Amino acid sequence: MPLVFAAVAPHGAPAFDDPEGATRAGLEELGRRFAAARPEAVIVLTPHGFQVDAHVVVVRSARLEGDASQWTDADTHLELKGDPALAEACISALQGDGIPAVGATFGASLAEASTMPLDWGALIPLWFMRAPAVVVTPCRALSNDEHVRAGAALARAAGGHRVAFIASADHGHGHAVDGPYGFSEHSKPYDDAIVDVVKRNALGELVGWDAQRAIDAKADSFWQLLMLHGVLGDGFDADFLTYEAPTYFGMLTASFRPST
Repeated sequence: MPLVFAAVAPHGAPAFDDPEGATRAGLEELGRRFAAARPEAVIVLTPHGFQVDAHVVVVRSARLEGDASQWTDADTHLELKGDPALAEACISALQGDGIPAVGATFGASLAEASTMPLDWGALIPLWFMRAPAVVVTPCRALSNDEHVRAGAALARAAGGHRVAFIASADHGHGHAVDGPYGFSEHSKPYDDAIVDVVKRNALGELVGWDAQRAIDAKADSFWQLLMLHGVLGDGFDADFLTYEAPTYFGMLTASFRPST
């Protein structure tokens, strides 16, 4: 199995603004485990990347650069290599399995001449888990089953290389009345259920959920987790690390390693 490590990682500013917090500790532990797995490249799913109607988007750029200055005063400038060859393999695998997918570059059509701006959903996990990266944005117009199939296609695209996979995911965004999205009575139950599913290594149960459950909770995690299930199948053990909702949204860290 070419996939050597996988994670659920958050992308909120408390990762930087609360260096003593649970989320920061979880991300630092993910970073240590990621490094120990020695991946040659990483595929990161972000809900905040390029959005193309009815398509999964795969970044083909040879360089990635950005910061999270919109969200935090911490120095978060990050430059990484992309992996255009892996990106092309991802696009081919997705399209070959009937998943609508497109490649994307920024500033130049040639991948080798393109530097893609990093969105915060990709940048924050990659700050702690650094390797040549392919950034993928799911498509909420696809069905649950299509998201699972998309994840399986991405796993196949890894070929014989040592690849890590990160599902960048923040959960319910309605935990606080004064938050930008207001209060939702669905956010805490959704987060509690996600924590339970991850702890039990039961991501497959999400296939039977109605996506409206995540929408009502104002979550941006459901679709990436479906793809993560497609990547992992039944061949990985889960290790839940942390969960907290210190602000209006919930953040979770967990790692997955090949079953022995």
